[in-house]
Formats: sequence, structure tokens, C-alpha cells
Amino acid sequence: MSGPEDHPFVSAVKPLVDAMGGEMIAPERARGDDVVLSWEGREVVAVRLPHLSDSLDHILADLQRRHGVPLADLDRRTKQSVVRLLEQRGAFSVRHGVETVAGALGVSRFTVYNYLNREKDAPPPA
Repeated sequence: MSGPEDHPFVSAVKPLVDAMGGEMIAPERARGDDVVLSWEGREVVAVRLPHLSDSLDHILADLQRRHGVPLADLDRRTKQSVVRLLEQRGAFSVRHGVETVAGALGVSRFTVYNYLNREKDAPPPA
């Protein structure tokens, strides 16, 4: 990004932009769907948001980094918790979301659907 990379506001929002899989660009390079962020009345940085399909890949890569192993190597219980988290984050509203998640977890689509259904059939916590 060309521009004020060392501005404290840019430093403050960078972890959020990185977590979303966005790209920080100079405000003058912003397009219509980019989000321009201002600080004290001055445009400081623009954020280019990722496409939804890229977001799912980014979320899966982040989960793998957090767990420290390929998602396919996780135990069944942890895979179930990953599926619950992904459902909360809307991963299965993306086209081919179930297939993408199943591939990352090293399970079948049927297994992902079972994990999702198991969560819906579970009694509410006491």
C-alpha cells in the first residue's frame, strides 16, 4: 500500500483487516465497493473487502494456523466444534461451502451435514 502505512490508525485496524482477508490500499486508489476509513476528518486508508468465497478459504486457513495442524488432522470432537464455529460465521451460506469445509476437514459432505444436524438435535444447555 502506498501512503501512510505508519499512521497509528492504520496500525490499529490492520489486525482486523488481516483477519477478514481484506487488503489495505491508499484512499485515492479506492473503488466504489471499497471502504474508505477516516481519522480526524482525513481519509487515511481504504479497505478492499474479499469476495465471499475467498473469505471462507481465509477463515479455514486462519483456523488451521490457530490449531497448529492441518484441519484434517484434528480429532472428531474438534472437527465438530470447527463446523459449529463455521456455521455461526455463515460458512454454509456460501456456494459450495459444505464441500469446501468437508475437503479442509478431510471428511465427507455427509459427515459435515451430520455434524450440523447433531448440533441442532442437541438439547439446550442447562
